Amino acid sequence: MGEVYLAEDTKLERKVALKFLPHDLTIDADARQRFEREAKATAALNHPNIVTIHEIGEHDGQVFIAMEYVEGRR
Repeated sequence: MGEVYLAEDTKLERKVALKFLPHDLTIDADARQRFEREAKATAALNHPNIVTIHEIGEHDGQVFIAMEYVEGRR
């Protein structure tokens, strides 16, 4: 669940994917907890087919997961 955007990590000069919890779910405590559990569960895994989680954060009241950007085919 979420909206994913391509972003630039300006400190480390790399592309990252930012997955935001939809704004209407941000106020739902259960949805926020599920979103954070998703990030923690993914971060605990180490596999070539699973992206690396860089951080869980919040910007302007919206929770996000910053993760490895993997370019795909169109």
